[in-house]
Amino acid sequence: MSLNEEVEVLRRVPLFARVEPAKLKLLAFTSERLVFPAGSELFRQGDAGDAAYVLLDGEADILVDTPEGEIVVAQARRHAFVGEIAILIDIPRTATIRARTDLTALVVTKETFLEMATEFPDVAIEIMRELAQRLDRTTADLREARAQLAAG
Repeated sequence: MSLNEEVEVLRRVPLFARVEPAKLKLLAFTSERLVFPAGSELFRQGDAGDAAYVLLDGEADILVDTPEGEIVVAQARRHAFVGEIAILIDIPRTATIRARTDLTALVVTKETFLEMATEFPDVAIEIMRELAQRLDRTTADLREARAQLAAG
């Protein structure tokens, strides 16, 4: 995949959709592309957050540890951006990401991601917007789950 193709994929990631192509080119150039075979882990719940991942191709399961074992809480597909929470707020990984299929990802280091957010205010605004939307979806899911539990 060429640098220009990686920029086009980045443009399809909601977090980067409104970012100028020149800035995306810089992001693609400074990031590493890795291939993960089906069943391999991009990272594990509890690990330190050193990078985020843009899924260029393939699918992944998002799993969390519970007393009864791992459960799949969501899936990530092409153009998803995963792992950013741990690099934004310096907490251990909140979930495990495991390749469901063969997967290709662009690895964005913590330093690169934070540098982009610092140097380019539009990137920081998009980060806040995307995270606020995720929080809204999570809150709605939690409300629905609580209503189902209350209904019996």
